Amino acid sequence: MTEIRGIIYDCDGVLFDSRRANLAFYRHVLDHFDSPLSLTENSPEADLCHTHASTVVFEVLLGEARVAEAQAFAASADLRFLLDLMTPEEGMPGVLESLAGRMELALATNRGHSVRDLLAHFRMLPHFHTIVTSQDVHRPKPSPDMLLLAVEKLGLSPGEVLFVGDSDLDRQAAFHAGVRFVAYKGLVESDLVIQDHMELLTLLDLSSREV
Repeated sequence: MTEIRGIIYDCDGVLFDSRRANLAFYRHVLDHFDSPLSLTENSPEADLCHTHASTVVFEVLLGEARVAEAQAFAASADLRFLLDLMTPEEGMPGVLESLAGRMELALATNRGHSVRDLLAHFRMLPHFHTIVTSQDVHRPKPSPDMLLLAVEKLGLSPGEVLFVGDSDLDRQAAFHAGVRFVAYKGLVESDLVIQDHMELLTLLDLSSREV
């Protein structure tokens, strides 16, 4: 791993347990449009809410004709109430702090630009050299566009970067971008797997530093 100089993180499910917040967000949008759909963790649409860009989710939940209207509402709504529903993954803040001085760090997420507010809320924003969201590219994950843009902004090559993700969308994006993929909690197949954030330091042979 001596050639690795940068790490790109996914957000939901990797940096944060965001399942409660994701469902609350989409319920908020559905309520605004007086949708009769009852969205719970057991709903068929729940996994979609946790893995896909909002444009895709809005199309499924509200129909293609209302996607632009839903995006406009979401962009203007006060969503600060969701921040307290987000839970940082165990050990993650300390590991980020350790890595920030030794690796180029980036975030590539199918979330929109509100992810900056989230990172600022948890005092993590200064750790990241660049942030790429679904609003910065034409095609969100599983397209490689987001990762390629992050690699470019870091000033590195794909071979010098790891991408830590937890979904098949993340795995596909990494494969097509030529970036090595680290499967967080082993939720998808990969030759590199970590069960917690501390294991990433071991993988990179950086575990001798206290975090």
